[in-house]
Amino acid sequence: MQPFSHRPVVFLKENTMSYHITIDGEHFNCPKGQTVLIAMRTLGVDCLPVGCCAGGCGVCKVIVLEGDYATKVMSRAKVSIEDEAKGIALACRILPESDLTICRVKD
Repeated sequence: MQPFSHRPVVFLKENTMSYHITIDGEHFNCPKGQTVLIAMRTLGVDCLPVGCCAGGCGVCKVIVLEGDYATKVMSRAKVSIEDEAKGIALACRILPESDLTICRVKD
């Protein structure tokens, strides 16, 4: 993992699988099984707003441009089935399954 000069360095346990996440030009690693938003906060990266962290408020809405992922349950009031089919999701609910390139959705 490449440490950022102005951010804390967090070391993953040896042999822990992680994925490289890029959000609007910011880069960090997300351990397998952890949501993108929790990994971002843990590493001190500040590229998305943080709200309820439970999929209900929608402030962390993003569009996944590249990569594979699963999502936990999200509020349909914030991300419709049609939106989800276009790659829109809440970062607090995204579980990466590969490296991801993400862009913040500005409402």
